This record gives sequence, C-alpha cells and structure tokens, in this order.
Amino acid sequence: MTLKELSFFYKLSENPQVTQVAHELKISQSAISLAIKSLENDLGEQLFDRVGKKLILNERGRSFYKETHLHYQKLIDAQNIFKKDKIAGEIKVAASKTVSNYLLSDIYYDFLSTYQNVKLNIKTINSTDIIQQVLNSQLDLGIIEIDSIHSNIIREKLTDDELIIVTSDNKYKKESFIDEIKKRWILREIGSGTREIFTNQLGENSKYLDVFMELNDFEEIKKILIKNKECVSAISKVAVKEELENNQLFEIKLKNFEFKRDFYIIYNKDKSKNLLFQTFVNFIKKQFIN
Repeated sequence: MTLKELSFFYKLSENPQVTQVAHELKISQSAISLAIKSLENDLGEQLFDRVGKKLILNERGRSFYKETHLHYQKLIDAQNIFKKDKIAGEIKVAASKTVSNYLLSDIYYDFLSTYQNVKLNIKTINSTDIIQQVLNSQLDLGIIEIDSIHSNIIREKLTDDELIIVTSDNKYKKESFIDEIKKRWILREIGSGTREIFTNQLGENSKYLDVFMELNDFEEIKKILIKNKECVSAISKVAVKEELENNQLFEIKLKNFEFKRDFYIIYNKDKSKNLLFQTFVNFIKKQFIN
C-alpha cells in the first residue's frame, strides 16, 4: 500500500469517472486502474464496483474511506511541513477590495516570508470580474464577497462579514427605516460584492436610495463621509472598524434589514491542486479559524 495508491483511491472516491481523474492527474487510465488493483490486492478486498468506465465506491470501500481518510490527510500535512522548502512557483490570486485591503495583506506577507521561493501575482478587483477570470483560468484562485454558484467553480467559505450603514453625523438618529434616511448615498460601483449584497437585500426598497456618487474604493468613500455629514454609505464593518472606534463614523441601524454575507475562496473545478496551490489555500484558511 503506497501513498500514491491511496491518493488515487481518494480521488476516485470523490469522482468515479476514471477518464476525468486521469486527465486531472495527468496520468494514464491504466496507471490508475493498476494502482487501485494493487491496493485491493494488498487489502484482500474489492473497494470499487466496476460499472462501465466508472469505479463506484462499494460498501467496503466506503468503510475503508471512513476509517483511513483523516489519518491519510494528517500524514500528507506532515509530509508537506518537511517539503515546504521545496515549494516554489507562482500563484495568480485576486481578491475583492474589502478582503484584499482589510484582511489579506498580512496573510500574503506571512506566506511569502514562510515560502521564499514563491511569487504571488496579486490583483484587487471586484467579485464579478474575479469569477469570470477564474472561469477563464486567468486566475489560480479568487476570494470574493458574493454568494455566486457556478457549475465550473469550486467554492469554499472563508469567513463571514456584515455590511452596516454609517455616517459622520453623530446627531443623526441611530435607528431608521430605509426611506427615512434623507441623506446622499455614496456607494461602491455596480459589480462590487458590497453593492450587490446591499441592493439585492433591499430589493424594491432600493428605490429610496439617493445615490449621489459611486466609487470603487472604500478609503475614498470614508474620506467623503468623514468630511460631509450629509452623506451616508453601506460599508463592510471590517472596513470602518477604526473609524467607529475613533468616533469619526457612526452606525445607523436599519430597521427590518440585516446585511450578513460570507467571503469565499473560489477556483476552477478543473484546476490542478498541486502542492503549492493546496499549501496556499490551507495557509489562508487557517488564518480565519476561530
């Protein structure tokens, strides 16, 4: 029983299409079949039912998966620790503005400090563009702030966030209905995750927004808000944490609405998850474990 045989077993457990697995791993179908046969011979058990060109996990295979997968993953993690000095290459990654500006910069720095033979090609663009570039394989990895589902994209939750309404007018009432906020709205551009979450959840009530300006940067929006008390914006709580603590901005609670959202890691389902890619994904995810 070898690690390679086990890796083929777990791959086929998730995808019974031998042709697809062989293509993903860049090996022949016969090599996979021989490895699985060798594993079954070692165990003295048949783990798969052969149905046409598919290998379907049978009841003994499911039992073997359940008993071994966690131990296998721990072994691979340990192996990766000792291989970290061999991790090299370039990753093309893009994140939406909120995530990039307020959550990822330190993580990027720490990763590059740990793996000095790696280059990160970093972009900061809106979620809609990230999705399209992941679909086109222009990016290895994207981090977005909208709940988008596409059959060709793998999506993993990273962390959660909340949008809040803020103004620099400290005398404005702290709780309002949307149609009672008689101020100029300064919003992110159409296509941004923040804008999409906010207007989608408002639905028909978005007609009450007096959209005075649209900008593509939270820092620009905050500067305008701080200088102009007649303005208001919907913004990530992460992005205004410091301004709220310093009493430069104040939250307006919106009656009947709560703007919760999740941040997601996404990548193309056909993306080859090599050691560098998986190490980078795991490194990011571990920073958000509470």
